[in-house]
Amino acid sequence: MNHSSSSLAAAPALQSETIELVKILLVDDQQDNLLSAEAVLESLGQTIVKAESGREALRHLLDEDFAVILLDIMMPEMDGFETAALIRQRERSRHTPIIFLTALGRSEAHIRQGYDLGAVDYMMKPFVAEILRSKVSVFVELERKNALLAQQSRLLEQQNAELQRAIDRSIQAEEEIKALNRHLENQVGALNEANRELEAFSYSVSHDLRGPLSRMAGFSKALLEFHSEQLDEQASLYLNRIEHSAHRMCDLVDDLLNFSRLTRVELSESKFDLSAIIRPLAADLIARDSDRQAEFVIEDGVQAFGDPTLLRAAMQNLLENSWKFTRKHATTHIEFGIRRDGATATYFLRDDGAGFDMADAKRLFSPFQRLHKDSDFEGTGIGLAIVERIIRRHRGRIWAEGEIERGASFYFTLGEESGK
Repeated sequence: MNHSSSSLAAAPALQSETIELVKILLVDDQQDNLLSAEAVLESLGQTIVKAESGREALRHLLDEDFAVILLDIMMPEMDGFETAALIRQRERSRHTPIIFLTALGRSEAHIRQGYDLGAVDYMMKPFVAEILRSKVSVFVELERKNALLAQQSRLLEQQNAELQRAIDRSIQAEEEIKALNRHLENQVGALNEANRELEAFSYSVSHDLRGPLSRMAGFSKALLEFHSEQLDEQASLYLNRIEHSAHRMCDLVDDLLNFSRLTRVELSESKFDLSAIIRPLAADLIARDSDRQAEFVIEDGVQAFGDPTLLRAAMQNLLENSWKFTRKHATTHIEFGIRRDGATATYFLRDDGAGFDMADAKRLFSPFQRLHKDSDFEGTGIGLAIVERIIRRHRGRIWAEGEIERGASFYFTLGEESGK
């Protein structure tokens, strides 16, 4: 059992707490391989734990948490696949990222087996030091950011607990109530400040993820461009996959940033023609894919009261959602309009696309809750969550109805002054 750690101090966090160094587990029956991987990752400044067998690795996992596990496949007694399966059976390590490192098993069957066991990547020996370091750094950064978020959550829990104690004391004498009211005002201010800090920190987490992802994509592209003659077809395929995955993660980070910005943008509300905003968005979709047999029916003169910029973003996400999920049908019909029930105006956008099972309707507007496979329809699962956030900021609500392969209808309101 071997341990090594960097002397680099972790950055201080809130409430005088410090963020501990995250742990990286290296598992290989060859001491030279362990030393080689340790030398590559030492510059990350984190704690590196080494295990020379699957059983030793499992012992570490009994009472330690790791940001990522680098696992060799070809080991005696218990190979990497068996070890990975046992790791996934334990609740504590069920979601720990695993990267397989091996000199054998280049077949698609081996690779597929690794991914079926929950591996996040599969690298061949001898590995490229920069690529391995970049991959591991992503999970190191993610673990550190998660630790900071956990500290923020603990701070909010402490303040909420204090607020509850203040409410309990408010039933006492009048003088105590007056004193507690002043205390509550201070607590509300502190809670609001903590929420603003948490929101800004979440934005920073998403923003900082772009760095390691861009480096991963850059290194992969550089290897493909400048060392293509030294790479076989399989290695080129892996690098292309790495680059594609990094770019997809960057897209997801961009969506997260956009999602986070919605809570900070000040509303600038006015009455405007929502139909006039939707028409050019529909025209852009048709121009983007002119071969499709598509028809947009947009009701004239639909008025709305709200922030035109934010509502344009909401309608763009709704239209692109309908455009995407009608793609596999021979023809496309998308309709926008308004219906009234007394003083209440309800806007709708309906299509005749892939639709969805109504049992899944509540998941539509939650981030990352996608109802279709990536292989069927691309996306990050953020678009409808953005729409829901915008509608909610306008004091409205949004819901959907659908049927599989018979289209979907989205309905929303915009608060008391909407549609007047």
